[in-house]
Amino acid sequence: MPDVRLASPRGKWILLTTVLGSSMALLDSTVVNVALPRIGRDLGASLAALQWTVNAYMVTLAGLILLGGSLGDHYGRRKIFVVGVVWFAAASLLCGLAPNSAVLIASRALQGIGGALLTPGSLALIQASFHPDDRSRAVGLWSGFGGIGAAVGPFLGGWLVTGPGWRWVFLLNVPLALLCVPVALRHVPESRDSTEHGRFDVLGAVLGALALALLTYALIEARAGSAVVAVSAAAGLAATVAFGYVERHRPDPMLPPDVFASRQFTAVNLVTLCVYAAFGGFFFLTALQLQVVAGYSPLAAGTAMLPTTALMLLFSARSGALADRTGPRLPLTAGPLLCAAAMLLMLRVGPHADYLTDVLPALLVMGAGMVTLVAPLTATVLASVDTARAGLASGINNAAARAAGLIAVAALPLLAGMGPEAYRLPSAFDAAFRRAMPICAGVLVVGSALAFALVRRPRPGCLRPECRTHGSVTVPPLEGQR
Repeated sequence: MPDVRLASPRGKWILLTTVLGSSMALLDSTVVNVALPRIGRDLGASLAALQWTVNAYMVTLAGLILLGGSLGDHYGRRKIFVVGVVWFAAASLLCGLAPNSAVLIASRALQGIGGALLTPGSLALIQASFHPDDRSRAVGLWSGFGGIGAAVGPFLGGWLVTGPGWRWVFLLNVPLALLCVPVALRHVPESRDSTEHGRFDVLGAVLGALALALLTYALIEARAGSAVVAVSAAAGLAATVAFGYVERHRPDPMLPPDVFASRQFTAVNLVTLCVYAAFGGFFFLTALQLQVVAGYSPLAAGTAMLPTTALMLLFSARSGALADRTGPRLPLTAGPLLCAAAMLLMLRVGPHADYLTDVLPALLVMGAGMVTLVAPLTATVLASVDTARAGLASGINNAAARAAGLIAVAALPLLAGMGPEAYRLPSAFDAAFRRAMPICAGVLVVGSALAFALVRRPRPGCLRPECRTHGSVTVPPLEGQR
């Protein structure tokens, strides 16, 4: 049984290590969008290259995050966590030194592999190290500090882009890793799952990532209408079918099909796909809209996004408690509708938009909607499966959200009619942004309708989340094994 107490020096070192590790991945996911216009200008990149700068990371992270957790259980959670931190830092260094967009995109894909190792590992270390009486508080502190990192991320990214330059958005991870790794090796105990048999669904993970990559490529390059695009789309669909076949027939699949026998679990994941697809498209395009069209500096654009994360930090725990009393159906129906209204309010953001009257109202409504839905969504995911499958259910939901976000970043510019140079032309980008926001709002309305029709109150005495405070705006929080 884990016996480290939170108040002990070792407990504080463990908490510091996990916060540093998870903050690397969390900061990177929130600051890169702010840097995109400068990256495009400095590297002469097209809109497609900027989409890949975001999506190359998401493809490998979403495809491998479930596998990363299993590797830690078998080979040692500290070992895989440290490997992930070192890998992530090395890939970040490559990103920071990238001479062109092709190298940057390849390095971002490598970053995603590191993220898939360290992201589940940081939570697993807490749950495997702390005494049961202290574990919930340790998880709460970990998620709270992570939320603060998410809030600081856009501001920090904007400051780095405006000052030292966008490359420091990536290079900053190197000193964080140099601090994190020695502390982990010295103070964090090794742990593993004695029941883990060592059989990993590598084929399933590779097929899943390949399907995402091929479909994303087809969507991003679809405007070219070439034979390569058609072949990529067909190959992506074939890889998706092959992934489903493999998962149904493997003795130990990464994504067990029987977990979807729960109607509630399936329904909540459908809502997740809609909600986080809209969020992914919104945050990608809004960071560009504020800079390209409204004329904000990177620092101003990053700072502008703080209210949404601040509301999540302050009220997500209270929202979860309220949903425990009312049931998840109401918040999962109302939350997406509030976010849809926020995206329609963003239509006010045009050239020389005033922050207080044009931008802030939309972001406050957006934050209110996210506060309303994120905590109940996580709670309902956990409540819909057996306790032994809590980590699996949370990992699937987290991966689904990431996959939805990357597909949205790939598809939304196409659906909104953005040309390859649209982000260099304020009038063209503004027109496409005004077509994109109603599309995002429509997807959220679909998610709301699904929640109203399919989500029901969980059974009494079901599992509750340990992550009560949540500040990330891009994915639902991870929950580990119990």
